Amino acid sequence: MDKGLWFVPLGGAGEIGMNLNLYGCDGDWLMVDLGVTFGDDTIPGIDVVMPDPSFIAERRDRLKGLIVTHAHEDHIGAVAYLWPLLKCPVYTTPFAAEFLKYKLKETGLEDEVPVTVIPLGGQAKIGPFTIDFITLTHSIPEPNALAIRSKYGTVFHTGDWKFDPEPIIGEPTDMAALRRLGEEDVLALVGDSTNVFSEGSAGSEREVRDSLVELFGRYTGRIAVGCFASNVARLDSIARAAAANGREVALVGTSLWRIAETARRTGYLSHDLRFYEAADASFLPKDKVLYICTGSQGEGRAALMRIAFGSHPDVHLEEGDVCIFSSRVIPGNEKAISKVQNQLARNGVGVVTTRDHFIHVSGHPAREELREMYQAMRPRVAIPVHGEAMHMRAHAQLAKECQVPHTVLVENGGAVKLASRPGDDGSKARVAGKVWSGRYTWEEGAVVPLSAPSLKDRKKMFYEGAAVVTVSLYEDGEIADDPQVTVLGTSDPHDARDWDDRLSHVIARLPKKAKRDDDVVEEALRNAVRKAFSPRKPVVKVHLQRV
Repeated sequence: MDKGLWFVPLGGAGEIGMNLNLYGCDGDWLMVDLGVTFGDDTIPGIDVVMPDPSFIAERRDRLKGLIVTHAHEDHIGAVAYLWPLLKCPVYTTPFAAEFLKYKLKETGLEDEVPVTVIPLGGQAKIGPFTIDFITLTHSIPEPNALAIRSKYGTVFHTGDWKFDPEPIIGEPTDMAALRRLGEEDVLALVGDSTNVFSEGSAGSEREVRDSLVELFGRYTGRIAVGCFASNVARLDSIARAAAANGREVALVGTSLWRIAETARRTGYLSHDLRFYEAADASFLPKDKVLYICTGSQGEGRAALMRIAFGSHPDVHLEEGDVCIFSSRVIPGNEKAISKVQNQLARNGVGVVTTRDHFIHVSGHPAREELREMYQAMRPRVAIPVHGEAMHMRAHAQLAKECQVPHTVLVENGGAVKLASRPGDDGSKARVAGKVWSGRYTWEEGAVVPLSAPSLKDRKKMFYEGAAVVTVSLYEDGEIADDPQVTVLGTSDPHDARDWDDRLSHVIARLPKKAKRDDDVVEEALRNAVRKAFSPRKPVVKVHLQRV
């Protein structure tokens, strides 16, 4: 994979979230985004999931840099965890650079990671690539598309985007830059597929603000609003709509405070907006308070989950209060969100979602915006990313309808050969290989593969239970004390006496030489216990001591 121009996604292709994209040129590499997704109940205790960067970490001497397109967690969230494996310079615009400081401080890397701040609309020369940053609009300040230029041609990497002609926060889309790029010969467009099933356009945040003003005026109890913490425009809209209804605003959740502080430092949030701590706001009258909360996706440790189940120390919602979910449902989070909403309803709290009122617009392009982008760019090749398999296939079909000559469908680990020589027209672009891709998590201050034995055991214990066997033997292998079995998370098929007899018999049947071998004895006991629980397959641990 040395010669030519390559695109290799290790995260975010075949899924929504956890983005990691690689562009290779004659053996040198550029990384675009390094994000996270969040854990679910398939492996208990996992909060953060990251792409496995082993492929590029093994080639980090040829990794020339990492560009972060914007400050959403699924694009920036893994930098602080995985950078020690990469050791490369980081490039991004001011808002994301400021937010990244919080992330790096958490892992003690604030003074180690070299971050180059690129101005909006700026340019960077990174290895064999020249990259133009093009300002778009999204649900966070400073979303950047990238025109990635090499001797083999130009790739337009959209990042996350939509067209909002009048954004509340930040600059509008740089249409002039898009038109100039479209006049060139764009080899490939690597683009966002999230909203490909939605007709029309995503809509404007200004319309949401007006709708929230009207909605808040309907209630006389406490109002809680769940939204994406990173949506600074929504944060501003909720605060302004609250003020229009005579309510004070409290931020509930660490990530909201971080985003608010980042937005103020970079000039995207006015200093005239006052935010209370949740503890202070609890003394306000019910009809004078509004809480903006993390956890709109049902995250287990976020504010809304804790509020719903009565474990939040400072926020209590009850009959007559209302919780408004001002966000979309990210695929895969339906069950967790339903859990929060149902518990709120059990508590007598009103629940308002996008089914009930106009309270959200997406930050991603709907079909009409995708068409407009293809008309502007006129790429030779379309490569859908940032979507599940159905999203990407629908995006590829839309690109064909927009007269894009070639489309390539690729999922994490697929290696796309875009060009073999300068001037290639994209007709031979294809998935030409496969590289390792996997997933990591963050456990006790370290990066751990999701395939680690400890996590496999945890998952198995969650579903199948566990049993611990304790046995004492003399050096010659004779039993010194009755074997003991402790069963966890499953029904015990035998009483203590039965276990004594069964396991003593297993040991007695072993040859004399085998009785003196700890490994052989442990495996024999382990197999006997597993067989007793069949068809269940609990995790079995054997503690053997010699006396």
